Amino acid sequence: MTSSDKPGTAADAPAETAETAGTAGVTPVAARDWATAASDPQYRAAVVDLLGALAYGELAAFERLAEDAKLAPTLADKAELAKMASAEFHHFERLRDRLAEIGEEPTGAMEPFVAAYDGFHRQTDPSDWLEGLVKAYVGDSIASDFYREVAARLDTDTRELVLAVLDDTGHAGFAVEKVRAAIDADPRVGGRLALWARRLMGEALSQSQRVVADRDALSTMLVGGVADGFDLAEVGKMFSRITEAHTKRMAALGLAA
Repeated sequence: MTSSDKPGTAADAPAETAETAGTAGVTPVAARDWATAASDPQYRAAVVDLLGALAYGELAAFERLAEDAKLAPTLADKAELAKMASAEFHHFERLRDRLAEIGEEPTGAMEPFVAAYDGFHRQTDPSDWLEGLVKAYVGDSIASDFYREVAARLDTDTRELVLAVLDDTGHAGFAVEKVRAAIDADPRVGGRLALWARRLMGEALSQSQRVVADRDALSTMLVGGVADGFDLAEVGKMFSRITEAHTKRMAALGLAA
């Protein structure tokens, strides 16, 4: 999944909490491997949901970047997006293979998330090249921040995989360079893209909340019933960190948050 240059500490803070969570004599999930943690069927179900959501997100990102390449103004830009799309597909393959490795049918794990992702992309279909760049940089980065927060509370094997597929594919620097150049050439572009980015923020957060609310295993994990979950106060802090990271990305683009 495309991500930013990871401004702020959206994923750093919870990692310490996860490692120190739990009561005396109980090893927190974030300190266990998959084989140990997966003995809890609720935890296993939550991880399967998480990997399914991520896998379809990567597949959708691949498709979208391939489509956005058609809007590229130069052959060099087209080639750059094609390279990023290829990286997204490799991320998808890693997630698909991991699901199969743990005995889950990848298509079945992804299916529950198709409607939410496709709905998000329909609602945020870019009208031009610049909107596509902002969407990939801002929209996908919000999702990446959310998954990083969750990853900090996962078993060591799953956490390693999730963080690996959230690695930046190179879109961050590319998007910043192109968007800032466009604003320098025509400052009026900045206002339109700022409004677009705000819309992306709202839609991305709404999508994340819908996905979690619709999946009992995921919601139970997030609010502390399974793994080293968040309490309600921490959920608020998590979204504050995500919002702060979004503001920094907007500044990097030269846009008002």
